[in-house]
Amino acid sequence: MSTQTPPPGWRPTYDTCHEVSQLCPVQATTLGYYPNEGVNIFLAIAYGLAALVTIVIGVWKRTWGYSLAVGAGCILEFAGYIGRILLSKNPWNDGAFKLQIVAIILGPTLICVGLYFTLKHAVLALNRSLSRVKPRLYPLFFVPADVSCLVIQAIGGGIAASAGRDKYDLLQHGNRTIMAGIVLQVVVLAAFGALGADYLFRTGRSFKSGAVAPEHRAGAALWATRKFRMFLWAIGIAYTTLLIRCIYRIAEMAGGWGNHIMQDEPSFIVLESFMVLIASALLAVFAPGIFFPQMSHSYVAPEDEKRPQTESDSAGTEMEHV
Repeated sequence: MSTQTPPPGWRPTYDTCHEVSQLCPVQATTLGYYPNEGVNIFLAIAYGLAALVTIVIGVWKRTWGYSLAVGAGCILEFAGYIGRILLSKNPWNDGAFKLQIVAIILGPTLICVGLYFTLKHAVLALNRSLSRVKPRLYPLFFVPADVSCLVIQAIGGGIAASAGRDKYDLLQHGNRTIMAGIVLQVVVLAAFGALGADYLFRTGRSFKSGAVAPEHRAGAALWATRKFRMFLWAIGIAYTTLLIRCIYRIAEMAGGWGNHIMQDEPSFIVLESFMVLIASALLAVFAPGIFFPQMSHSYVAPEDEKRPQTESDSAGTEMEHV
């Protein structure tokens, strides 16, 4: 059996290798393995369905900002797993490698934007006086902060994708940039979680006290509905899975490209793929247009929910239906 002898100074890179061979083993790729084709087909289909459901319900119920953000995130995830399907056939497919890097890194950041819209609307619908922050400020802070994470990660992903594995210094710069974006995203998510948990705790305590002012009775009624409770649980679980994913990504990227965590597919599938899929599925199925209609552009409050607007209320109506 003949063996191939590499020329002096030759090493396998995405520029010199185009398919797996004796000189270009799969172990020399950044991932170090053939991605599982069946699992990635399932994930691509699941994300595609999540995107479709999110967009259809969003158009139907007119929850534009939420549906655009979550739907776009799911579409990016779909594209990323198409890239991994292609890699399962040829791990040296440079275009597929770049596609899955960029799309799977950026997708969850857009999905987080959908989460950030929900808190403002919950505050407006329940009792804005219990919020430590004016409702309109939630998206004004969290959405630009999340977009900043997106931009930083996109820059890092672009640098890393252009470097391949042969330009080590450039690859490390991309890696550090991606990590900075993910760390910032964890900080933003943590701040969102703290504010959200604080508000929901204060609201629950207020409504349980029984001393509900007339202008907050509609909020108390909403709080007691099964649909709204299900929506809150869905948001809470989605938030948790996205946070787990971000923490995993920090650990994965900390060792540099091609480290042992990055080359472990089971941990990637569990802590990246399925964490984001759980969030995407929950945000699609428990859509605010159905479970929290006050978030819809088309929502018209019943007469018994309407009340004269106070000066403090008017500040919260500038972005009522993002």
